[in-house]
Amino acid sequence: MAAILFVAVAFIALTLPDHPGAFSANAFMRLPLELPLLGIVLLILPRRLALGLGVLATAVVVALLFLKIADIGVQSAFQRRFNPYLDIKMLSDGWNLLSGTVGSWVAGSAIAAGVTVFLLLGYLFFWSTTILIRFGAPGRRRMIMGFAVLLIIGFALQQFAPTPFLARVAGANAFGYLSQRLDLVSRSVADMRIFEAELQGTDKPVTGEGLFQAVAGRDIILVFIESYGRSAIEDPRYGALIAPRLTAVEEQIAAAGFHAASGWNLSPTVGGLSWLAHGTFLSGLWVDSQARYDRLMISQRPSLNRLFREAGWKTTAVMPAITMDWPEGAYYGYDQILAHKDLGYQGRPFNWVTMPDQYTLSAFERLGRIPLKRDGSNVMAEIALISSHAPWTPVATLIDWDDVGDGSIFTPQAESGDPPSVVWADPERVRAQYVLTVDYALHTLGDYIARFGDDAVFIILGDHQPAAIITGPDASRAVPIHVVSRDRSLVDRFLPEGFAQGMVPGSDLPERPMNDMREMVIRLFSQP
Repeated sequence: MAAILFVAVAFIALTLPDHPGAFSANAFMRLPLELPLLGIVLLILPRRLALGLGVLATAVVVALLFLKIADIGVQSAFQRRFNPYLDIKMLSDGWNLLSGTVGSWVAGSAIAAGVTVFLLLGYLFFWSTTILIRFGAPGRRRMIMGFAVLLIIGFALQQFAPTPFLARVAGANAFGYLSQRLDLVSRSVADMRIFEAELQGTDKPVTGEGLFQAVAGRDIILVFIESYGRSAIEDPRYGALIAPRLTAVEEQIAAAGFHAASGWNLSPTVGGLSWLAHGTFLSGLWVDSQARYDRLMISQRPSLNRLFREAGWKTTAVMPAITMDWPEGAYYGYDQILAHKDLGYQGRPFNWVTMPDQYTLSAFERLGRIPLKRDGSNVMAEIALISSHAPWTPVATLIDWDDVGDGSIFTPQAESGDPPSVVWADPERVRAQYVLTVDYALHTLGDYIARFGDDAVFIILGDHQPAAIITGPDASRAVPIHVVSRDRSLVDRFLPEGFAQGMVPGSDLPERPMNDMREMVIRLFSQP
């Protein structure tokens, strides 16, 4: 029994794929040479040394299982490997998303079950090694011979296999896998040194009276749309709905006197961590990890918001997803922060989504824009629209703006539709719900601009592409970006910068890194 457990747990740890797309029968048709080699060494060493090796082997097996499971989760959400140096801080954010999607009890039960199974496997492996090294001489000889036969078969397959597939069956990859992870951590530490140097570098944006003179007297409204990526427009599964919606928005705002130019930005993140995109756009630095973001938050690098504030604009943040303390807000330089509790929403939440986008924009007008303008100031606002955030159920619908009120009118919408557990049981249903929420966000924003835009300048962009379940693997990390204003000459300034007229960015336009936008906005908004 002990030998079976030893082989089974080690085999799982050594052959488990580290990517959700790698699961197949062939993935487990392998002979990891570490397994028989470890078994032989445990059986021939003196008992005390063998026990020490058993402790070390258990730690390696537990590390392999943890890293591979973490890789599967992070690859599924963010399409990259788990980085112990950067990602440990994301555990609380993962819990918030999971509990908001399936409920706290289900999420807690799933995590507890997973941790229990994980710890049980580690315990069973260590227990099996202690039993193994206490085998009597006859059993010890039989086990050594069995492991030796496996080892010989493995080396023979590597050297003399008649097909490439059989040659790949046997291998020793565990220490290479762990070495790669240590190298990743080492490179991440070095990357932070590079980022530190970038923060200390020279940053001299336009200052004085010329700063933002081209948009003097106008409100500047920066809007991030959750999970609004290039795939929403160009993937055939979604473009059939979103491309016509963008055309309809273009026609609607044109009738209200607005012009638009659109392009592509490369986001520093995918699948989540929206704040990295906000930090990247507003700081002008590439913020693609939590470590970089945390360091940015305590730096003196002036954000775009702060530059507008220094130039005379009143600055506000409208953040309906912020439900706890937000000390990071101090970095950006807001005069006002309207988080979830400040927006006064009295309706039911849409699962994780605290309030629909229409209420967010309505509350911005009522609580942010109008009060801040009472002394004649102009407003620079940063708004996060979150209706298109997972779990994409239920889907909100636009109502008459005069009926929005305190948001209680949205409760029937919030209580409609299937729960996430039903929607997420069918990947095709998840995709269908996703595109409906993006369509709603664009519909609502177009209607808002036409009705309340006044003489404001809008910069609208996605924060990141959604997870791979929506886009498929290896999708572009680009997101659409739109500049909207009644000033045609101002909009036209973006055309030589890789933008095209209208609300639909052309497929041949360049994908500019999102951190380029701070400098571009400063330059184009400050030119006479």
